[in-house]
Amino acid sequence: MGNREALIIAARNCIAEKGYQRTTARDLAASARVSLAAIGYHFGTTEALLNEAIFEGIGEWGEELARVLAEETSIDGDPFEVAERVWTRVIASFDAHRGILAASYELMTRAREVPEVHDALATALNHARVALANMFLKIDPEAEPERARQVGSLFYAILSGVMTQWLIDPLGAPSGRDLSIALQDVTTSMFVGRSDCNERCRAVGPAAEAGGSNCPS
Repeated sequence: MGNREALIIAARNCIAEKGYQRTTARDLAASARVSLAAIGYHFGTTEALLNEAIFEGIGEWGEELARVLAEETSIDGDPFEVAERVWTRVIASFDAHRGILAASYELMTRAREVPEVHDALATALNHARVALANMFLKIDPEAEPERARQVGSLFYAILSGVMTQWLIDPLGAPSGRDLSIALQDVTTSMFVGRSDCNERCRAVGPAAEAGGSNCPS
């Protein structure tokens, strides 16, 4: 393993143990067993090293979410049962990536001060939106870019909201079952009994019918 790779691993370990703001260059060099000069040589600054480690970690977490969605959405079943399975596994993924996810919030506070951080976060956010739209609803961002942005923004809002609750209060944060029940409640409350729901109401599946759907056939 080269010094660069060792420093990335060290950065991720230090972030998990100490957080973004409290990690120093000496912490990184000691963990990677390299000289302080190696940080400057490979990354320029300590902050640049920490930022790269965070983005790499978020990228790996995103790949894990994609695998989860691909596995769970390939199984036929009641959409609310699928939603429960998906969100249960998404929430379970938070624990293994807690340090990186928490550090991403610290990184956001730097966005307005450091243009490079702002641009990198904005690019990552745009990618996350379209990726979530594709993962959840198979929306092709090339064919339907605006729909992908809109739907992806909704899923990102849910994901980031659940993650924030979990990071602050893991015992009180919603479970996959909580989210599935809430989703069923919201969809049936919005559409059941409305004369204009038609396909939208039927799209929520058998669970809506169990709630007393009056949608016209």
